[in-house]
Amino acid sequence: MAAPKKHCKNIDENELQSEPVLLSGLPNHLSRLCLADIPPSLLYRVCMSWRRFIYSPSFPLFYSLYALLAPMTPSGSCDQDRCHLHSASFLCFDPAAWKWRSLPSPPSAPPLCMLSRHPSYISRILPIQSITASGHLALIAANTHKFLPALSCPLVFDPLSSKWSFGPPFSSPRRWCATGSMHSSVYVASGTGAQYHRDVARSLERWDMSQKETDWIWEKMAEFKDGKFCREPIEALGYRGKLCMVNIKGKARKEGTVYNIVMNQWEQMPRGMLGGWTRPATVDDEDMYVVDQECGSLSKYDADNDCWEQLIGPSDCLKGAEHISAGRGKVCAVSGDGGKIFVVEISTRPPNVWTLDPPQGMEVIAVHILPRMSLPEY
Repeated sequence: MAAPKKHCKNIDENELQSEPVLLSGLPNHLSRLCLADIPPSLLYRVCMSWRRFIYSPSFPLFYSLYALLAPMTPSGSCDQDRCHLHSASFLCFDPAAWKWRSLPSPPSAPPLCMLSRHPSYISRILPIQSITASGHLALIAANTHKFLPALSCPLVFDPLSSKWSFGPPFSSPRRWCATGSMHSSVYVASGTGAQYHRDVARSLERWDMSQKETDWIWEKMAEFKDGKFCREPIEALGYRGKLCMVNIKGKARKEGTVYNIVMNQWEQMPRGMLGGWTRPATVDDEDMYVVDQECGSLSKYDADNDCWEQLIGPSDCLKGAEHISAGRGKVCAVSGDGGKIFVVEISTRPPNVWTLDPPQGMEVIAVHILPRMSLPEY
């Protein structure tokens, strides 16, 4: 590593270079091949030209943790002019630089207001619902300071361009809905708007992100048989061609349902899946995981035998977990108070667990695993 250091200037991050030499004596197209297999966290520490390289399109994508965070102790009034001061926001944890980076602000005038805690009702948690689809982060539903739907259409973030865009307008802006994705499609079901409406509570709509932007619409699909899924924010998990969801958290008696995407019809959830779904749950490719909030165990669903296989026994770090996300051989869990993120490497035996702290004064609401964010300064 000594030779490259001599030819890589340690310059200020704002200084620009065009086509810097990556490795002395080699053309850059060959240098890129030599550097591509080195962990980005090592390249980041060496010099500025290598740092630029790992954020360029020429370097293989590495993945980052995206987190939705909110102020831990909101205070003061929360009118239209001050609502953004209490609003939740997205940050990305860059594993190469080992630091949090703020995402660009979503396009909105006035500034977007998404409350997880209202200063007048700080003991009440207000849901903010976000999902991932086709390598993008999609913000679907939230509450304003007046307890109204905060979004009239989805807001979509593309990590590779580091830009936000608007999805198609909702037929009915809503809160406390079921949200999920499968392949390139985003699904929104049930929920309530400014007031409860039976038609909205029973509805299911699909947005196909693979279509041209000019053709984006919300397509009505098969309805729920009733409106029992509009009482809580619900994660609809895309699992083997179906959307799976339950209507309440914890071990209380619950109802589960499955939407068959190909057949466009609702089905009964398998008994074993429902019995072991103690929330929170997540999906990574063809695998579904669930955390038992009481004992802190992590289990994987066995579809062939309709049962849950325990991967990690009772663990203090997973007790009370409020949200989990999976990807790239890892399960990330948000602690019950939102003060910690626990990363479990399920691809190792025994699984490794390490802890990530959010920025000071912030609590974590949700986490997602997506490709690293492009950085304009590089």
